[in-house]
Amino acid sequence: MLQRIVQEQIEVYLKGTDYKIFFVWGPRRSGKTTLLDKLATETGAPKFNFDLSSDRDVFTPTEAILSKLAANHKIILIDEVQNYPESTVALKILHDVYHVKVIATGSSELRQKSKDFDSLAGRYTEHYCLPLSIAEISEDKTIPAYGRARFETDLQGQLQIYGSYPEIYANQTLTDAERVDLLQNILDAYVLKDIIDIYDLKNEKLAKDILTKIALQLGSEVAIREIAKSLGANDSTVASYIEIFIKNYILIPLPAFKTNARRAVSENRKLYFYDLGIRNVLVKDFRELDLRPDKGGVFENFIVAELEKKRRNTKAQATMFFYREYSGQEVDIVLEDYQKNHICLEVKTNPKQRSKDVFPLSHSFEMVNPANYFEVIDKAFPEKTKKITC
Repeated sequence: MLQRIVQEQIEVYLKGTDYKIFFVWGPRRSGKTTLLDKLATETGAPKFNFDLSSDRDVFTPTEAILSKLAANHKIILIDEVQNYPESTVALKILHDVYHVKVIATGSSELRQKSKDFDSLAGRYTEHYCLPLSIAEISEDKTIPAYGRARFETDLQGQLQIYGSYPEIYANQTLTDAERVDLLQNILDAYVLKDIIDIYDLKNEKLAKDILTKIALQLGSEVAIREIAKSLGANDSTVASYIEIFIKNYILIPLPAFKTNARRAVSENRKLYFYDLGIRNVLVKDFRELDLRPDKGGVFENFIVAELEKKRRNTKAQATMFFYREYSGQEVDIVLEDYQKNHICLEVKTNPKQRSKDVFPLSHSFEMVNPANYFEVIDKAFPEKTKKITC
């Protein structure tokens, strides 16, 4: 099992005196259950799975039930917490009255499903277990200095084709065909069916068609009205489905950066995938990158996804945007920290390519390419913007 960044945060939490509920969010199959199984073995804490009604019943918010639970366990693990939004009340009591440490994972943030979630204000912290990041993969390897460049080149190529779901990346015995089959299963059984069931959506085919349309527009602004028209669907339905995919860590939204300068324009967002393996199975293309007409958009998605994983994993106090002028000139990625410092990144597959720097505010500017991506991502969020403590 690869060491995940969230494991370090859990270790701090378990050793400390803080009893805030420790939420871990991330898509299905990203390693959350494996993480809880390991914790259950190491700590002896019970693990409850809210996919099961019998486990949900244990969290009925009554003193008789919760007092017995707290008397026997000072650490409690919960998997798929989003399947029982009513547990919010029980979690509040376990925190306020019994000082039990709760680590709860979910593929959809509980705040989106529980009207009582606001009652947990000040009683929880949020963390993430997403598809593997390049930092997590690198930490698992012992790489000699002379082999570093080759490792980084091979890694970005592999992750752009098959993605970084743990069971895809970590199982090196899988054939290419087996990887594709497994990705198709993740898409059909978890990304689509699971979300359809949780949100009681009416049209699984529409959900897949929307994702496919977005998959074909990497690096371009996504117009909901155009997608809806092409699919014969209602604008609000398409918008609702997209928001659900964002809330369930399938899509990453990149809004337009707005300034007071009249040159800046865009009401649309760009949308990227947390995992390119899922994107590629949607468009049914697993060719080598040099053979693909979409390699520029795929590499841009790869950089955005790695930056977003780092931002969430390290709890960086920063936001990502893109910037476009009326003239059509763009900046691919704008990083803005909470002190309003800006870093502009232009993403190119060819290290020799250059772009004009058009961002109107004070900033630093850097080109990102397959030769320097690891270094750029590693230093993307200055240390002063991080908040890794629990």
